Amino acid sequence: MSATDAKVVLITGAANGIGAATAKVFQEEGWRVLGLDKLPIDGNRCDRSFQGDVSSEKTWQTVADDIAYHEGKLDGLVNNAALQVCQPLVDTSLRDWNRVISVNLTSIYLGVRYLHGLLKFSKGAILNVSSVHALATSTNIAAYAASKGGVVSLTRALAVELAADGIRANAILPGAVDTRMLREGLNRGHLEGSDTEGLLTNLADKHLIGRIGQPREIAQAIYFLVNDERASFITGQKLVIDGGVTVRLSTE
Repeated sequence: MSATDAKVVLITGAANGIGAATAKVFQEEGWRVLGLDKLPIDGNRCDRSFQGDVSSEKTWQTVADDIAYHEGKLDGLVNNAALQVCQPLVDTSLRDWNRVISVNLTSIYLGVRYLHGLLKFSKGAILNVSSVHALATSTNIAAYAASKGGVVSLTRALAVELAADGIRANAILPGAVDTRMLREGLNRGHLEGSDTEGLLTNLADKHLIGRIGQPREIAQAIYFLVNDERASFITGQKLVIDGGVTVRLSTE
């Protein structure tokens, strides 16, 4: 497959964690991978990359113009970039609240708005990364939970509105995945343990599978839902990937 024939995907938050793993999976499958992150992206991770704030309209204008000029199409948009603030709601400043909503939710609106024409041309797919916190949550993470609940609702609305354009939209809801964000949020009071390894062990024990997830496991699901050859009849859905955490009664 030549570079011009390859399908094109844009992944936000591609510098590390789930985004980086997703970029690798798409590359392995022969896609041209474009990355967008506020941090520099490893040159081996993406075919081309953009550095910018996903909550900025100017960023998306620049990215859309660049993709239109250099690629001429977009087969997949993976909205993965996210921000987590771990503090009680009553102690969360309006500035922090707005920042979480802007990065986690408003960025999806901006991406879809500015990339709609390219996605329509390719009859592409949108994949939004939500979280199990959209279904069930814990202490000191209200802004994040609210934003991720909004991602699920927005995904349904996108599936309805964009169906006539041949664009599918789905969401995944990962549970505990071994990323920097997860490790930075271990001390918010929902786990028992005196150090990082102890906290991780306590978290792993809460899973039916007996461990936390790995970024590549989430990336494989993302690829499945974006790929029209595998998920062409799936739209407007939310896929929970949490090692069985949310299926067990909390009273047991």
